[in-house]
Formats: sequence, structure tokens, C-alpha cells
Amino acid sequence: MKVKVINRSSNPLPEYATELAAGLDVRAANDEPIVLKPLGRAIVPTGLYLEIPAGFEVQVRPRSGLAAKKGITVLNAPGTIDADYRGEVCVILANLSGEEFVVEKGERIAQLVLARHERLEWELADSLAESSRGEGGFGSTGTK
Repeated sequence: MKVKVINRSSNPLPEYATELAAGLDVRAANDEPIVLKPLGRAIVPTGLYLEIPAGFEVQVRPRSGLAAKKGITVLNAPGTIDADYRGEVCVILANLSGEEFVVEKGERIAQLVLARHERLEWELADSLAESSRGEGGFGSTGTK
């Protein structure tokens, strides 16, 4: 599927790291290094502007290596870029480690995943169909 993109950064367009990867690695387009203190967060620009087709979104997800090795994640993961948004794609990074992390220009900071979605229509009801789970919430299905 083709998605129109404007790239106002000096970075290459996001790329798939492997042939079967679901996410494209996106890079930071900050002019100056961004220091993420422990438990800190920052909005990191990418220099990318997208025209996403109707019925789709682009999800912004953490990079597993950055999360596992450095404790850096996408704060609102997955973030959603809606089809009608035309502003710059930015990534909210959070530092969950005990050490400072410096986001350098050109660093791979997140993944972008194109995802199809449906729109729902509400149907007001007085009751819902029974299910085996019922109203069991957080942790109700066990820990095994």
C-alpha cells in the first residue's frame, strides 16, 4: 500500500529492517541532542508528514532492542496517527531506566505500523449477552 510522505529531515525514509518485519524503523530528527533523564519523557520530532488512506492508521510502537537494552519506550504505545492528521509525526519517548539517555539526530527511536481499522456505531441496549467470563476484570482469567 502506498502512503504519501513528506520528509523534512535529513534522514532516510523509515525502512523495514528485515523482509518480514511488520514495523518500519523511524529516526529522530532533532537539531540538538535530547537528554532523557531517568523517568523523564520528551516529544521527539521525525520530520515526517503523512497522508494515510481512509480506513487506516499508523501505529507508533517501541523498538524492542531500545526498550530491553536501554529502558526507552514509547509512552503512549501504541500511539495512533489518524488518517486526517497532517502535522509532523512525533514520538513520545520515556526513559524507564535509572540512567540518562541521549537521543541523537538520526537514531532509530520507534517503529511505524500501518493498520486497518473499522469504525463502530453504538447500539444502546438495556442488557448484554451472557459470557463465560462475565464481569471478571483485571487478572480474573488467572495467572497461569
